[in-house]
Amino acid sequence: MPELPEVETVRRQLDPEVSGRGVESVEILDHYFTKPHDPGDFERSVAGRTFEGVDRRGKYLLLRFDDGDTLVIHLRMTGNLVLAEGEEEFPAPDGRIYRPPKGEHLKARFRLEDGLELRFYDPRRFGRGFVATPAELDDYLGKRLGVEPLSEDFTVEELARVTTGRTGPLKSLLLNQAVVAGIGNIYADEALHRAGLHPLSPGGSMKPEHHQALHSGIVEALQRGVELGGASIDDYRDARGTNGSMQEEFLVHLREGEDCLGCGGTVARIVVGGRSTYYCPDCQVRLRRKPRRRRG
Repeated sequence: MPELPEVETVRRQLDPEVSGRGVESVEILDHYFTKPHDPGDFERSVAGRTFEGVDRRGKYLLLRFDDGDTLVIHLRMTGNLVLAEGEEEFPAPDGRIYRPPKGEHLKARFRLEDGLELRFYDPRRFGRGFVATPAELDDYLGKRLGVEPLSEDFTVEELARVTTGRTGPLKSLLLNQAVVAGIGNIYADEALHRAGLHPLSPGGSMKPEHHQALHSGIVEALQRGVELGGASIDDYRDARGTNGSMQEEFLVHLREGEDCLGCGGTVARIVVGGRSTYYCPDCQVRLRRKPRRRRG
C-alpha cells in the first residue's frame, strides 16, 4: 500500500503539472472509484473546474480547485495516479518512455487542458475519489487522521502525549492513522528498527529517551523514503510511471533471515495485528508494561 513517502512523491510531481489547468472532461470507467456516489454526478461535478494546487494529508492526495473545494483521492492498496500524454505513453523528465499498466485496470480519466491527462489505475479496485467542500474535508480528515509526522506539529512531546497509557504494541500504534498519519507497514518496521524498539513493546512503556528515539526513527525513515521516491514492492509507481528505490535500502522490512545491518544479528519476522512485521531480536529492545501504582 502506498504510504506517506509514496503519496508525497506523487504530490510533488503532480503539483507543478496540474496547477492552473482546467479539467475539460472526466470519464469514470469503474463505479467503485466514486462509490457510494454516482459516477455521473462525479463527472459533472469535476468537469469545467480548474486545479489550484496539490496537497497531501496522511495518505490522501488533495487536488485543490480554485473555488475552494477539493478532489480527494485515496490510492489505498494498489492505486496509481499517473500523468499521461497520448494513448500509450507516459512522459518522463529524462526522456525515457514508460508503458502504462494494463488497460483493464484504468478506472478513471481526467482530461486536462493542453492534452495532459490524469489516469487512475487500480488492479484491486479499493481506491476512491470524491469532491469535498472545505467544511466537509476538515470533518472527514479530522475524524480519521492524527498528527502529520513530517510537520512542525510532530514533536517529541506530541509523540509522548499520544502514546502515554497505550497498552497495544508499538507496531499497531504506528499503523493507527488516528494517532500518527501516513505510516504504514513498511515505514513502521523501518522506524522501529532505527529507534531500537521491539514492535511488541507496549506503547505506554516508553521512557523519554524512547520517545526521542522513536520520533527520530519515524522522521528519518519517512524522509529517506521521500528522498528515494518511495518503495516499489508490488504495484506502486510514481506519477511518471517509474519505480521508487526505497526498497533497495530497507534495514529490516522483507529481510527475514538476513543479517541485521546494524548489529549483525538475524532479521526475524512475526505477525502483529495481522501484519507481517520485520525486526532484529538482538538490537530492538522489548520494553515491558509499566506496573500500575497501588493506591493507599
